[in-house]
Amino acid sequence: MIDEHEFRNHAEQALEALKQHLFAREDEDGDFETDEQGGVLQILFEEPAAKFVFTPNAPVQQIWISALVSSFKLDWNAEAGEFQLPETHESLIPLVDRLIDQQLNS
Repeated sequence: MIDEHEFRNHAEQALEALKQHLFAREDEDGDFETDEQGGVLQILFEEPAAKFVFTPNAPVQQIWISALVSSFKLDWNAEAGEFQLPETHESLIPLVDRLIDQQLNS
């Protein structure tokens, strides 16, 4: 387990990279809007209406995603140098891309 300061650094970097990725994808697709308020990153969809929420959770050292009526909890993988979903080993951006595609194609 890493210390809280190190977790916060990794989480901030990962969420900033995700935010930049989402802004670029938003410009390409135009099917959703990315918003950040108070350190919470969100994706808002019009059709079908939905909201994805991304938050760092320091006490358990995870990035939490609320999307598609589910929650996804990503752990820091020091070997890979990224947050990953333990069940599938998907990293943050590919996982979010998959979830966005599922939402837009539902």
